[in-house]
Amino acid sequence: MADQQHANTNTNTNTNTWGSTSWTRLSSLRQQSPLIQCITNLVSMDIMANTLLAAGASPAMVHSILEIPDFTPHTQAVVINVGTLTPDWLPAMKAAAGVANQLGKPWVLDPAAVGASGFRLKACLELIELKPTVVRGNGSEIIALSMASLGSTKGADSLHESSDAVEAAKSLAKSSGSIVAISGSVDFVTDGQRVVGAHNGVPMLQKITATGCAVTALIAAFVAIDPTHAFEATASALSVFGLAGEIGMGLAKGPASLRMHLIDSLHGLDQETVLQRVQITSFS
Repeated sequence: MADQQHANTNTNTNTNTWGSTSWTRLSSLRQQSPLIQCITNLVSMDIMANTLLAAGASPAMVHSILEIPDFTPHTQAVVINVGTLTPDWLPAMKAAAGVANQLGKPWVLDPAAVGASGFRLKACLELIELKPTVVRGNGSEIIALSMASLGSTKGADSLHESSDAVEAAKSLAKSSGSIVAISGSVDFVTDGQRVVGAHNGVPMLQKITATGCAVTALIAAFVAIDPTHAFEATASALSVFGLAGEIGMGLAKGPASLRMHLIDSLHGLDQETVLQRVQITSFS
């Protein structure tokens, strides 16, 4: 009984610590309103921009290579999402990542459907070589990227549970130097050694297009606030987004209304709710 009480105390302490950490980052984000450049797919632009705005950040959907030299230096973080990748967009993605690296700014890669084609896989492997601060994908995407190979695919949908990809994520984190996040029923985050899981969220988020893209943008905003603690920022962003989904689900009638209430709930999150309801646990 004493051991169980001690375990419960540790769990509660960890949860409270993560709640406090998550609130500190969210409140700082609202105060600082970092500029986040998103080079992203055509489907996701709207929800990514609205997620960033609701959280307190300033989104910029700037993807022309002609603007990278002038615009990217003024951003606090860059998001690169390959969902509707074309050969015309790839040079701008590489250029923006290069500028971010030169200036010491964080950038986040979302390797959407990386295992679906050789072109997409090759592009993502080239982007990985540019050392993203964070890589965020679903289980199938992280496995394909870690193995550098095509595999069974259902477009941008995952055929694997997030837990199936933890070892692949650890391997990818070690080889790339990036923090790796896996979205799923539990969102896992690893730096190659540590592993934590964010347990907030609702299944119906999967019925709204580009919610994964949206949380990648939120990760970039959280990391922009504290680039030296990208591991903690990534876990906090995933949990906060999932928590907004939980609150929104309580008001929604289906995917369309959940999308609206998700944005409203993210905008309205308060300290008490974050402290009490963020659920992040250690697996290492």
